[in-house]
Amino acid sequence: MTEEEKPPVHVKIKVGNLEFEIECREDQVKDMVEKVLSTVTEYASKTVTPPKITPRPVRADTCKGVILRLWREGWFSTPRSLEEVHNEMMRIGFHYDRTAVSHALLDLVRENVITREGKPRRYRYVQKKPPSTEVTAPTNP
Repeated sequence: MTEEEKPPVHVKIKVGNLEFEIECREDQVKDMVEKVLSTVTEYASKTVTPPKITPRPVRADTCKGVILRLWREGWFSTPRSLEEVHNEMMRIGFHYDRTAVSHALLDLVRENVITREGKPRRYRYVQKKPPSTEVTAPTNP
C-alpha cells in the first residue's frame, strides 16, 4: 500500500478542559501532536485579563424616598398635584403606581414634612418644612 492509500490516523488529545482531534497520515502524527501541545503550552502561559465590568448601581429607592429627594431639592416649594408628583417621578426614572405615590404623600403629610391644600381628590402638596441642614427628613426604614 502506498502512503496515499493508507487510512488516516485519528488522534484525540485532552489537555485540561481543552480537547483536540487530529487526523493525519501516520508519519505526520508526531509533528502534529508537538504543534498542538506547543500551542496549548503557549496559550496557557499567557495571562488573560477579563474585561473589567462595572456593575450598574442598584437603585433601591422607595417611593417615599424618591418623594423625600424631591422635597430636599425644593421641588415642593410650589404646590403640586398628585399627577404632577407622579409624572416627575416617572420623568426621573421611578415608575411607581399612582396609589403608592398617594400613600407616600399621605405618610409625609402625617409626618409634617409636607402639607396638602384643597379638597379630596384635588389635593395639592407643598413643603411644610424647608429642606435645610437643620431639618432632617425622616429616614426610610
